[in-house]
Amino acid sequence: MYRRKDSRFWWIDTTLSNGQRVCRSSKTEDRQQAEAYVAKLRHEAFQQAYLGVKPARTWQEAVVRYLAIKVNLRSIEDVRRICRMLDPYLGSLTLDQINGDVIWSIVQGELEKGNKPATVNRYLATVRSLLRMARDEWQWIDTFPKVRLLGGEVERDRWLTREESETFLMACPDHLAALVRFALATGCRAREITGLEWERVDLDRHTAWLNQTKNGTPRGVPLNKDAMDVLKAQQGKHKQYCFTFNDKPIRWQISDKIWRRAVKEAGFTDLRFHDLRHTWASWHRQAGTSCDELKDLGGWKSRQMVDRYAKFATEHLTVAAARIESHPVGTGGDSGGNVVQLPTFSLRSARKKTAPIAGGRLKTGGL
Repeated sequence: MYRRKDSRFWWIDTTLSNGQRVCRSSKTEDRQQAEAYVAKLRHEAFQQAYLGVKPARTWQEAVVRYLAIKVNLRSIEDVRRICRMLDPYLGSLTLDQINGDVIWSIVQGELEKGNKPATVNRYLATVRSLLRMARDEWQWIDTFPKVRLLGGEVERDRWLTREESETFLMACPDHLAALVRFALATGCRAREITGLEWERVDLDRHTAWLNQTKNGTPRGVPLNKDAMDVLKAQQGKHKQYCFTFNDKPIRWQISDKIWRRAVKEAGFTDLRFHDLRHTWASWHRQAGTSCDELKDLGGWKSRQMVDRYAKFATEHLTVAAARIESHPVGTGGDSGGNVVQLPTFSLRSARKKTAPIAGGRLKTGGL
């Protein structure tokens, strides 16, 4: 330890047992405290080098690496925003200090702000993802607390009827109506439509190939008659992009204000562009498209994402529902239909028919 002319603190220059050289300020003017700090560093280095104890890593260190890994996500800005919102709760902690009480403080703090369970769950899911990566991939920690998401999250279920879709289309200007019609015909997302280029469209084969998908996997989209009519109407407007506004490629921010105006004019209050994809999927299931077919049409990777639309189709349950139909007397069948008439008895009546006998055994009668 030594003094420097430009500092009032004791400085440290030593090599620890793990081979690491430490040259830094002790942040104290008391020599004994500085010596205690050096002893702490040596103790931690010994544990790491010979006992396998992992060095303490901070939440902020973990966030820096986590964001570097997730940098290519389309939703990276949302991830960064969530990390900033979590910093007041976790920014001063090391990963091994994050326990159940800390997780609960996040839940309580965000609910007190008026956030809904869905919003809180996005924060909790990010914490869980980062801690799992720190444990399984980086080996920074051995364990982390169980992070359970909140119940009561309401799934959004907004879709348009045919009449509502026509009402909305009448309220849209021409360039927006083209986007809406194509979305209702193909189920494509907003970015997939606005980024569609003519070189990826084959009108002869009634197919379009998307390269800007949500999950990053390019996919082909079959074009039905409605989609073909929309694309044919856009021919000649732009050399590269299929959908334009004032001879320029559409950026969704340009149409956002127009979208809200059309929604208001149509008399809706809660319609989003992504609801058009839900509408398309709901129409398909109502028309009898199977979940497996819908999964391939929509480019979903898992069947679970499609099962939410199963409620719109009941044709495959019609036979099952008819099994207990009643048949009025005089029509050739009994009034109970296919229901088998089984004899019934109550537990009370069964007890009346039993009588105790010697030896503790029961004598039954009528059973």
